[in-house]
Amino acid sequence: MSYQEPVNNDKNHSTPTNSPMISIGPRVRKSPYFDATIRCGARAFTVYNHMYMPTHYGDPVSEYWSLVKDVTLWDVSCQRQILVRGPDARVFMELLTPRDLSNCPSHRCLYVLLTDNDGGIVNDAVLMHMRENEYWLSPGDGDVILWAQGIATRSGMNVKVSEGDICPLQLQGPKSPHVAYKLFGQAALDLGYYHVIETDLNGLKVALSRTGWSGELGYELYLEDHIHGNELWDSVMKAGEEFNIAPAAPNTIRSIEGGLLSYVSDIRREDNPYTFGLDRLVNLDKKADFIGREALRRIRAAGNFRRLVGIEIEGEPISHNESYWQILENGERTGHVSRCVWSPRLERNIGWANVPASSTSPGSHLVVTCPDGPRNAMVVEAPWFPAEKIIPPGIGKS
Repeated sequence: MSYQEPVNNDKNHSTPTNSPMISIGPRVRKSPYFDATIRCGARAFTVYNHMYMPTHYGDPVSEYWSLVKDVTLWDVSCQRQILVRGPDARVFMELLTPRDLSNCPSHRCLYVLLTDNDGGIVNDAVLMHMRENEYWLSPGDGDVILWAQGIATRSGMNVKVSEGDICPLQLQGPKSPHVAYKLFGQAALDLGYYHVIETDLNGLKVALSRTGWSGELGYELYLEDHIHGNELWDSVMKAGEEFNIAPAAPNTIRSIEGGLLSYVSDIRREDNPYTFGLDRLVNLDKKADFIGREALRRIRAAGNFRRLVGIEIEGEPISHNESYWQILENGERTGHVSRCVWSPRLERNIGWANVPASSTSPGSHLVVTCPDGPRNAMVVEAPWFPAEKIIPPGIGKS
């Protein structure tokens, strides 16, 4: 099959110096932390799940160093939480994902893919089994709730799918356990990776999980009443002062370094879990039924699917790509760069590329059509800096 160009490719046009403004009205929601982010100096926003999300506070590279050396606080309330409740909640959740949920007890989290009838990825999400007959889904960008509600309506199952008044923050960086200990005590240090607890902070009802999108040690704080957004933000910032906490946005540099994929940017509906090496999230033989089982069986049997691979791009530093950059092999368009950036630690341009199976071996040479002209690139082993997961001992000891 010939390469299918992504529909949102803008023909590699660079951003003009005097970019036009984008007019946004009240249909775009503001998070409960919006005012706090403005106070802290947020300089740019994007729209994610119909909500403003900060993209930087002036210098993304400074935010990167704060993330990898100290601790940062992110407004990610745009991860609009989908609540699945009812006697058939577990069976319904099994239907949405090819991952086996039978060994996911209460207060455990899992990274899952949601697949369609063709094996394509509707979205990726963190699933949290909060209590019996209740799950939370924390999705990437896209109207996942509409997808889930449509399936629930036709399923005949006794289940309700709704959006919760649940507003997440991410506390990320190597010093995040120190801040979490000040806020929540020993429970924050005892919390296992991809576990979640229900607790409170100064009377505010909060769920605390050992999850995040940074590649560093981190937590997510899920406030269960939006009206207290400023109060929670300020409490976390105050607790982090002695650890040099900084407000930040989800960091493109660190996410690429760590292999943390972004829905729509890296993960496309046209691809499937095998494209991204996410075979571990697919159990074709699980007992519970799920959408896309037969399609994924055919895809796996056929093999020779496209792959997302790490690449390094020669030349001067690039800030990031605002569109998919084309990949050429022997003059033929065969793929695209999904995201790329200059890594300050590596002092190289790195990124992720969607390429044919024949071009996945480390050392394979590619040509990337950058806005300033073609550049040579090479497939490399990735991720460059794997995710940190283990809290070091001694935190909280006098």
